Amino acid sequence: MDTALAIVSIILILTGFLGSVLPVLPGAPLSWSGLLVLHFSKYADFSFTFLAVSFGIMVVITALDYFIPLWGTKKFGGTRGGVIGSGIGVVIGLFFLPIGIIAGPFLGALIGELLQNPNESKKALRSATGSFVGFLLGTGFKLAFCGWTLWQFFKAVT
Repeated sequence: MDTALAIVSIILILTGFLGSVLPVLPGAPLSWSGLLVLHFSKYADFSFTFLAVSFGIMVVITALDYFIPLWGTKKFGGTRGGVIGSGIGVVIGLFFLPIGIIAGPFLGALIGELLQNPNESKKALRSATGSFVGFLLGTGFKLAFCGWTLWQFFKAVT
């Protein structure tokens, strides 16, 4: 039974890695679930505090994944139109997976900026670039968390 739990755990953690770059899969929650499954095996005895704190980090990373592109748009000089466009682009992008989740915020910010200020294409492109940088940051956070869960797995089973 413990071996089966360890196998399910590593599958969840590795699937979480895939989910960090494929938006159809919730990367960080899958990886955290792998740690939780491992906790119920003989290989790991994580404390409640460890599980609670890692759960909290996972929730924050998952939430930030949706808000960081908006922040990036604003940070790179985006106006309200660009921020709103980026948010709409995230939602619309979900319907055109996998490329939509990358292109959606970028195109949304670009279109939002151009609608608000049609004569400022450089500013619009800069704002859209900020949205893309935000997407990359969110992906980086998810990959880092999944890497940490993988490290915890191997630390526990070896």
